[in-house]
Amino acid sequence: MTLSAFTAGTVAVLALGGLLRRGALPRWLRRLVTRACVVGLGVAVVLAAAGGVLLAVTPGVGDAQSRVSAQAAAHGVTATDLSTPPKVAAALVATEDARFWHNPGIDPAGAARALLVWLHGGGGGGGGATIEQQLAKMLYTNGQRTRPDQVEQVALAVKLAHDYPKGRILQMYLSTAYFGHGYYGLDAAAHGYFKTSPAHLDWPQAALLAGLVQAPSAYDPLHNPDLARQRRAEVLVRLEAVGDLTARQVRAFDDTPLGVA
Repeated sequence: MTLSAFTAGTVAVLALGGLLRRGALPRWLRRLVTRACVVGLGVAVVLAAAGGVLLAVTPGVGDAQSRVSAQAAAHGVTATDLSTPPKVAAALVATEDARFWHNPGIDPAGAARALLVWLHGGGGGGGGATIEQQLAKMLYTNGQRTRPDQVEQVALAVKLAHDYPKGRILQMYLSTAYFGHGYYGLDAAAHGYFKTSPAHLDWPQAALLAGLVQAPSAYDPLHNPDLARQRRAEVLVRLEAVGDLTARQVRAFDDTPLGVA
């Protein structure tokens, strides 16, 4: 990580240096760019070095699957090796982590938003938590959201993304996530709410379950059906935004009843 950041910074400086040597920039802008490059490269190296230390001092994630199995057993879950249905995967990714398939476990844009929240004294995450970070929170930091825990979750998320395929990460996440009413894992939630298996969930059902993981009590479809419907609508709109559904489909699905048992 340190080497990559240093290399990227060096390339950027060299490229700007070429512009400076060719006189392609005004003198005042050349001075400003030069100072910015020096400061920016220094900050990048310091942050990369700190990231390297953080990766070194946090635990490995080779036991992630065994931790999933242990948590599942504690909650009475027996199905932890089910493949993730495409509709559920699409709904979860669109809602929780739109760049999941391509990010390295952390989302730079989301992390920047979270950093701004921190700098302004806000609590919580600020919208920067990837699926890997959420999985790290569930498996390694007991669901805690303190700032030290969140920093550790970032390092663990990078390790999870490096050590496991994205499909396996989704599988582990959906085997561990809580959906409310004592339903841990997608299989229990699908059978508990809809009396069906995950593979047979339709789009509205998949959207409802994907929306629950953020706040199962707040969006409880049995006790708070109006909020659950609003949350489902948000997920359907996100699916349209990323191209998985059309506007016509979203309107049709939004009109369907919740259909929970």
